[in-house]
Amino acid sequence: MASAPGIHLAVALEGAGWHSAAWREPRARPGDLFTAGYWTDLVTEAERGLLDFVTIEDSLGVRSSHEPGAEFRADRVPGRLDAVLVASRVAPRTDHIGLVPTGIVTHTEPFHLSKAIATLDYVSRGRGGWRAQVARRPADAAHFGRRDPGVLASEDLLAEAGDYIEVVRRLWDSWEDDAEIRDVATGRFIDRDKLHYIDFAGEWFSVKGPSITPRPPQGQPLVTVLAHAAPAYRLAQRSADVVFVTPRDAGDARAIERELRPEGEGGPRVFADLVVFLGDTAAEAARRRDRLDERAGEDYSSDALVFTGTAGELADLVLEWAEAGLSGFRLRPAALPDDLETITRRLVPELQLRGVFRTDYAERSLRERLGLARPTNRYAEV
Repeated sequence: MASAPGIHLAVALEGAGWHSAAWREPRARPGDLFTAGYWTDLVTEAERGLLDFVTIEDSLGVRSSHEPGAEFRADRVPGRLDAVLVASRVAPRTDHIGLVPTGIVTHTEPFHLSKAIATLDYVSRGRGGWRAQVARRPADAAHFGRRDPGVLASEDLLAEAGDYIEVVRRLWDSWEDDAEIRDVATGRFIDRDKLHYIDFAGEWFSVKGPSITPRPPQGQPLVTVLAHAAPAYRLAQRSADVVFVTPRDAGDARAIERELRPEGEGGPRVFADLVVFLGDTAAEAARRRDRLDERAGEDYSSDALVFTGTAGELADLVLEWAEAGLSGFRLRPAALPDDLETITRRLVPELQLRGVFRTDYAERSLRERLGLARPTNRYAEV
C-alpha cells in the first residue's frame, strides 16, 4: 500500500545539467546528449526515485549565456533535441512518471502542439503534460519571419499565450470521450455528432477545429507555466494546472502562494523551483559548484534560488517551505547525472523517513497523482 505523499517532487531536465559547464564533469555524457538512450536513462532514474514528473526544457534558439549582441560562447552546449519528441520517445520505456515537455507558444501554431501533447498522453497512457513557454528574443522571431522581431512586448506575449492555451484546451475537448464507436457490423467508426468545431476567434488565433486526435486519456493533459511576477501569475491563474515559481525564502513562498491562491482552495498547484548543487557534505557541494564556476569562467546565477548543500539540508528547506502552502518542488539538477541521483537516492529516502513522500506509485494518471480531477468535456451534453 503506497503512503499518501505530503510533498510532490519533480525534476527539470536540461541538457547535461543547469550549469553551463556541467557537460565537462567526469560523469557527464556529452557524446550522448542527442541520443534517445541518454534521455531514457535520466527519466528512468527519476522514476526509480518515485518522482511525480519530469519537465524537459526547450527553446527556439541556440543556448548560450551571452546577452543579446555579446560574443557567442563556444564552451556551451548550444543545441538540443525537441522536448515533445523526446518525451514521446521515452514514454513507452517508462511506466509511472509524468512527462511534461516544454512547448513554445510564440511563433508556433496551437493546432500542431495540441495533437502532439495529446499523442504524448496516449503513448504514456495518461502521464502527459505540457509546459507552455513564450519566446521573447528577437533572434527567435527571426527564425520564422512572420512578425517584426522588434515588436515583442511582454504583455502581448502573455496575452497570446493565454489564447494559445485556450485553443489547445478546446481542441482536446473537440472529441467527446465516446465519439469513437468502432462498430464493424454497421461500418461506423465514429459518431459524427460527438465531434465539435471549436470556432475560436481572437486577436491572435482563428481556429475552427476539430482536432484530428481523439480526446486524450486524461481529458486535459497537465498544463504548466513558469511565472516570476504578477502578469505571468495571472496567466497561470487563468490557464494552468501547475505553476512553477521562484521564491527566495519561506516568507516569499508564502506571499506568492497567497497571490496565486488567495482563497486557499482552487487555482493552480504551486511548485517552487530550486537549482541544486548537492554533495555528501556541504563543503563537497560547495567545491563542486566552485569547480563548475571556474570552468565556466563566471559565477553561476539563476532566476531561481540556488541551493548548495546536502540532501538532508535540502530536505530541511523543502519542509520549511512546504509549510508556506506550496504543493511541491521542481528541482533543477546543476549537473547530470550526479545531482539527479542524489535527489533520487538521498533526498527521496530522507523525505520518506520523515513520512512526507510516497513509497510507491499508486495513481494511474498524472492528474490523479496531483489530486486533479479529470475535467468534464465542455462540449458534451450533460
